[in-house]
Formats: sequence, C-alpha cells, structure tokens
Amino acid sequence: MKLLRYGPAGQEKPGVLDEQGQVRDLSDHVQDFAGDGVSLDALNTLRALDLSQLPLVAEPGRIGACLATVPNFYCIGLNYAKHAAETGMAEPAEPIVFNKATSALSGPNDPVIIPRGAEKADWEVELGVVIGKEALYVSEADALDHVAGYCVINDMSERSFQIERGGQWVKGKSAPTFGPTGPWLVTADEVPDPQNLRVSLMLNGETVQDETTDDMIFTVAQIISHMSQFMKLVPGDIIATGTPSGVGMGMKPQRFLKPGDVMELTIDGLGIQRQETVAAK
Repeated sequence: MKLLRYGPAGQEKPGVLDEQGQVRDLSDHVQDFAGDGVSLDALNTLRALDLSQLPLVAEPGRIGACLATVPNFYCIGLNYAKHAAETGMAEPAEPIVFNKATSALSGPNDPVIIPRGAEKADWEVELGVVIGKEALYVSEADALDHVAGYCVINDMSERSFQIERGGQWVKGKSAPTFGPTGPWLVTADEVPDPQNLRVSLMLNGETVQDETTDDMIFTVAQIISHMSQFMKLVPGDIIATGTPSGVGMGMKPQRFLKPGDVMELTIDGLGIQRQETVAAK
C-alpha cells in the first residue's frame, strides 16, 4: 500500500492510493498515520479493505508528511561509503545515531525555511524507515520484520549550526521544515530489498546526488538491530538512514542553499518530493 495524508497543514486526512493511482479516503478506518496507526496490526487491517469501495478524493490538494507525528525522529550519520569519503571522515565502525527534533517534520512539497543566522544550509536525500512493531534486542535476521514501511526524507542540515557551534548535531538538523517526509508511506511488502533502491536529488534541475542504497555502510537491518540493543523502537518511530555523496558540504568549492533554490528528491517506488527554499521571517 501507498499511504498518504492530504489537505491543508494541520487538517490532513489519511488516504491511500488505489491501483489507478487515485487517492481514496481512509478517514472512516483510521484516525491518522502515527504511533499505533502505523503498527503492523493496523496496516494488516487496512490491507483487508476493498479500496474501490472507499470514497474517491478527486482533488486531494496539498500532500502532507506521510506521518502526522513521530515519537522519535532518528538519523544515521556517514552511512554511505562515498559520502564519508567526500567529507574526509573515516567510515564509522558502528552506526552514528543522532536525533532530529520531531517538530522538523513537514510535507514533501512544502517550502523549506532557511533559519535565521544560517550560513550553510544543505540538502540530504535519505531512505526513511518507519517502525511498525516494538523492537528491543532484535537480531539482524529479524530486524526487517519490525518495519511498517519506507519513505523519502530530506534530512535538511545547517552545517555551521551542526559542526561549528559545539554540542550535538541535533542543533543543525532540527529547524522547522527541516524534515520533509513522504509523499507516501510505502508498506514494507512493496519494498522487497531496501538495499537495492536508487536515491537521487536535483538542485535547480541539476542532479547532485545519485546513488543506490547498496552503498550503505550499514544496512537497514543492521541499523535496526544495532539501535535496538540500546533503546526500544516503537511504532511510528522514523529512522533516516543516511545520505549518499553529493551534498553541498562535500563539494569543492562548497555549495549551500539560498532562498529560491529548488530541490527535487526521489527514491525508487517511494515517490517524489519538491521543495523551494525561503528565508525565515
């Protein structure tokens, strides 16, 4: 299934794409996509529905983030070999895990606001993993059984906040609109191999990131298993699994976002995002 949320910001309704790519309303069957609303049990209930009998949404309008809220917004750093190389950093021995503020969550086509004082706003297309079942001390072999689905994420970053201001990376990752997510939550049964997906981002029509997820240093299964040794992952948690090479920080000379820039992101089978950057007021 390809699940989505449509409507004005703060008033989104849950929907699903039918076989013809049309939006069908799920409001009578699920309150929203968050927490237990994206548990494996909840998704199995939705799978039993006859989509052709659901109300057709002729003009869905704005598409919101595919999750209404998230308990935790986790990220993995330096997880593509070529990206680690472009930053001049050694490949990590274990996954680098950090947080992004949950308030950064935004729609896939909403404007991205460059925050006040920003000097080095940067882009990062990433494969997002949504947890559908509690995961604690899970093995690598069982890890993918805890996945509800996958989505596109732009892990927006402000590098001067992230690297030059001390403290933890979360400061450079968490401005409002720094977490475009969606357009769809694609259930795990439609993604047989998360390590065989093309991930790309265009900036102002120029392809700057273009890689496959087999360049990941740690696989999705390894990430989930590793994280579950230290914390309990719960339904609705999202994990941004790292970005490929081609970020502005890695370019020579470095290149960063300015108001009016347009980013277009896509991952095989997971849909397309498009954001224009604007300056904070």
